[in-house]
Amino acid sequence: MTDHPTATQGKPRKAAIAAWIGSALEYYDFFIYGTAAALVFNKIFFPAADPATGTLLALATFGVGYLARPVGAFILGHIGDVFGRKRVLVFTVLLMGISTVLVGCLPTYQQIGVAAPILLVALRLLQGLSAAGEQAGANSMSLEHAPPNRRAYYTSFTLSGTQAGQILATAVFLPVAALPEQHLLTWGWRLPFWLSAGVVIAGLVIRSKLDETPVFEREIAAGETKRAGTPLAPLFRDHWASVLRVVVASVIAAVSTIFTVYALSYAVNTVGLARTPILWVGVLANIAALFAIPLWAGLADRIGRKPVFIGGSLGCAVLMFGYLWSLSIGNYGLIFAIGILLFGVVYSATNGIWPAFYGEMFPARVRLSGMAVGTQIGFALGGFSPSIAEAIGGGRDGWINVALFTAGLCVLNILAVASGRETYRVPTEELGVSKVDRSVLAAGG
Repeated sequence: MTDHPTATQGKPRKAAIAAWIGSALEYYDFFIYGTAAALVFNKIFFPAADPATGTLLALATFGVGYLARPVGAFILGHIGDVFGRKRVLVFTVLLMGISTVLVGCLPTYQQIGVAAPILLVALRLLQGLSAAGEQAGANSMSLEHAPPNRRAYYTSFTLSGTQAGQILATAVFLPVAALPEQHLLTWGWRLPFWLSAGVVIAGLVIRSKLDETPVFEREIAAGETKRAGTPLAPLFRDHWASVLRVVVASVIAAVSTIFTVYALSYAVNTVGLARTPILWVGVLANIAALFAIPLWAGLADRIGRKPVFIGGSLGCAVLMFGYLWSLSIGNYGLIFAIGILLFGVVYSATNGIWPAFYGEMFPARVRLSGMAVGTQIGFALGGFSPSIAEAIGGGRDGWINVALFTAGLCVLNILAVASGRETYRVPTEELGVSKVDRSVLAAGG
C-alpha cells in the first residue's frame, strides 16, 4: 500500500495565518458595507422613500449579498473540490476587493437616479459570490493542514480573522461617522471602500504563497477528483443529511447580523443614540472575540464540539434580550457590558467551533462543496435578518419581537447541532466517511 501524506504532515501554522489574514481582509470589505447600509445608504441611495422605508431598503441591500452566496457556493465549491482550495482563496479575495472599491466609486441617487441603487445591488451580489467560497475554502485549508487533535483550534483562526475584519471595518468608520453630516454623505462614506485597494494586493500576495493541503494532494494522487466528477452529485446523494444539518445550524449567523447591522440601525435611527459609542461596542466586542474564539476552540478539542457549540447558542438566545433592552433604555454602561459579553465572549463559542464541526461532517472529496453550500444557504437567512428585524420590530418597543426572532433561530441551531455526530476524536482520514465512501477509498487503494 502506498503511503499518503496526512494532515499531520501539513503546515498548520502557515495555513492558519493565511486563513486569518485573508478572512480579515475579506470581511473588512464585507462589513464596511453593512455599517454603511445602517448609517448612510438610506440617505444617498434611497432618499425618495420616507426614513423608515429608506432604512428598510438600505438594509435589504445588505441582505441581497446573501442571495448570491448559495449560487457562489455551488460554483466555488465545485472549483475547490476539483481544482484545489488555493485557487478558490485567491479568486475570492480578488473579486471581493474589486467589487468593494467600485462601491466607493458609485454615483448617488441624486446624481443618476434609480441606476445608483441598481448598481449598488449588482456590486453587493458580487461580494456575496466572493464570500460564498471564502470561509469554506479557508476552513477546508486550515482543517486539512491541522493535526487531528487540534483541528478546532487551527480552523478557528478563520473566524478570528473575520472578527479582525469587523474590527477594522468598524474602526475605519469611527472617524468617518464623526464627520459633519454633509461631509459624511458626500465623500466621507467612500473612504473605507477605497481602502480596499490594499486588500486586493495584500490578499493576493499572502494566498499565492500558500501550499495546497496534503489531504487534497492525496485525493489528486489517488485520482479521486477525476473519479468523482462534479462533487455535487455525491454530495447530495450520499451526504444530504449533513448538508441539511449545516443549513439549519448556520442560521446562528443571524446573531452576528442582528448585532452588527440591525442593533446599530435601531440604536441610532430609532432610539436616537450617538453613532460613535455604539460603533465602539462592536470594536471592543470583536477585540474580546479575538481572544475568546481560540480559547473556545481549544476547549472543543478537549471535551468535544457539541457541548461548547450548544452552550454558546443558548447564551446568545438569552443575552440578545438583554442587549436590545439596554439599547432601548439608552443605558451605555449596560450596552457596553452586555454587548461585549454577548458578541465578544458567548457568540465566540459558536464561531470558534463551527469551522471544524461543519467541515468534519464531510469527506475531503466533497468537503469544500458541503461546507459552502450548507453554510451559505443557512447564512442567507442571517443576511436578511436585519431586514426581517426592521419589519417586525417597528418602534422603540419592537426590540422584543426581534429578540424573540433571534432566540428562535438559536433554538433551530441547537437542534441541528445536537443531532450531529461528535467528531473531535475521529481521525482526519475518516471524517465524513460513510459506507459508500469506504468502498470508493478501498477501490482507490
